[in-house]
Order: sequence, then C-alpha cells, then structure tokens
Amino acid sequence: MSDRLIDTVAWVRVRDGRILCGRPRGKDVFYIPGGKREAGESDIETLTREVAEELGVVVKAESARHVGTYEARVPGAVVRMACYTAQVSGEPVPSSEIEALAWFSYADRPHVPPVDQLLFDDLHAAGELR
Repeated sequence: MSDRLIDTVAWVRVRDGRILCGRPRGKDVFYIPGGKREAGESDIETLTREVAEELGVVVKAESARHVGTYEARVPGAVVRMACYTAQVSGEPVPSSEIEALAWFSYADRPHVPPVDQLLFDDLHAAGELR
C-alpha cells in the first residue's frame, strides 16, 4: 500500500533574511503560508486562493515565480509543496484560520514541518535566509 499524497502550494515571502510563517489556530507548528490544492486547481489558482484566505492579500498572478517543489514523508503520507514567490496587494494579516504570523530565520527551522525544512535549507544555502 502506498502513502497518500498531500499536494500543497506555498507562498515564499523572504524579507531581511527571514521568511514569513503562520501558525493555524489550535496548532503548535508554524507553516509557510499556503495550503492544499482543490480538484482542478492550478498551482497559481491554489496559491491565490490560499494566500487570500490565510493572509487577506491578493497575489499578483503574473509575478509568481516557481522556486522549487519539495517532498517529505510524514506518517502515512507524502507531502508535496510547490513553492512560489509572488508580489501581493496589501500587507499580510492573520485571518480567522491563522492565529499568529512570524518572521523566521534559519535558526527557527526546527519549528516548521519536514517539507518546510527542505525549503529553509535551500534558502539558507542560497544566502537568502539568515
């Protein structure tokens, strides 16, 4: 029996060597903003919907740039996360889904899930994440 696939898209927002992360209500872990793809959605459609729902900003779709796709095993599943940078209209604020936002450095890597840690590693190696 093979593991199920959890197909997600994430918005990579790095500023001053730190990356924006959010903690959903009722959870202890922070995540890169984004979420699961709905049936028939493209990466950019998922990115736009999820970022609007979580952070109240509008993704400028034409500015979206793929920065990598990562996969990590979790119990019973594989999480795939397609990561994009994109310009947005507005400033991110937590929605009803998100309890807190934080700007994480590489030292905060242990506080995010395994698939997010892979992105942290690449951004750190590229000198973008302190």
